[in-house]
Amino acid sequence: MKTYDAPAHILQTFIPQSSRDAYIAIRAFNVEVARVADTTSTPTIGMMRMQFWRDTVTKALAGTPPKEPVAILLATAAQDLQERSGGKARLSQSWFHRLIRTREKHLTNPPYPTLSALESYAENTYSTMLYLTLSALPQVSLTTDHIASHIGKAMGIAAVLRGVPLIAFPPQQPLGTSNAMTGQSGPTQGAVLLPLDVMAEANVREEDVFRQGASAPGLRDAVFTVATRANDHLITAREMLSKLRSEGTLGHDFEHQHEEEHRYTPAQLDAGQEAQLADVEKAFGVFMSSIATQSWLDRLQKADFDVFDANLRKVDWKLPMKAYWAYSARKI
Repeated sequence: MKTYDAPAHILQTFIPQSSRDAYIAIRAFNVEVARVADTTSTPTIGMMRMQFWRDTVTKALAGTPPKEPVAILLATAAQDLQERSGGKARLSQSWFHRLIRTREKHLTNPPYPTLSALESYAENTYSTMLYLTLSALPQVSLTTDHIASHIGKAMGIAAVLRGVPLIAFPPQQPLGTSNAMTGQSGPTQGAVLLPLDVMAEANVREEDVFRQGASAPGLRDAVFTVATRANDHLITAREMLSKLRSEGTLGHDFEHQHEEEHRYTPAQLDAGQEAQLADVEKAFGVFMSSIATQSWLDRLQKADFDVFDANLRKVDWKLPMKAYWAYSARKI
């Protein structure tokens, strides 16, 4: 996890000690599933790997994991959660399968038709990962799920932006500087994973990106539009938290409230301000992922939305300090 998800490794310190093994297991699982597309040579093999993970999750949550490190971590975390909650809480198999299913659909890097489609991808991957982490506290709360949904969408959108250079120019292709990318155009180059409606509005052509990299006409405008949507979700999460503290309301309904696994008791649905704030306090370590995402978006802005800027692929050495102050002030 330290190698492939450095921010998660840094931020684990803000997760309660009792839930940290589950946090690590969930993040490690996400890394493994996300890397299937990068570590398999054909879509068929990729599909087989995804089925392996589907079966592995089922066995791990049933207490009979195969001899695979992440599977053993998941099984241990699931058993520990059962014991801590007196059998009342569990890690949701359907949420794990939702994450696998969504990653599976994107094995061949199909384009996102719209910015809304990209948001749906982020909800079904990163937001779902946060729901799993919240359930491992354990916690069932409409309030914290709602805030986590917006943070997860921002995380997922930012992750896709970070991956644009590597998907367009796979590692075996020469990776150029911030101002130019090398290599021939064509399908072997990969794909430009920006929403098609945003690319059309900014007049970005995929072949121009393959030929000119960061200098492609309209590319920075398109990146700005997508990054703005990610930032909007973080702003929304902050505004919700502020409204809850001042007015006792989040300000708007949770759009995913009636979806699978989002099951709340009448008391949870009608929780007052004090109870909701207590839920937020318990969940705040999970929300710290927003700090890493905001930091990366800020760095992208400083790079004038040049998503190919090499500095964006470096670990933010200031993240521990930023996270410490945000957690101390209870700000996301």
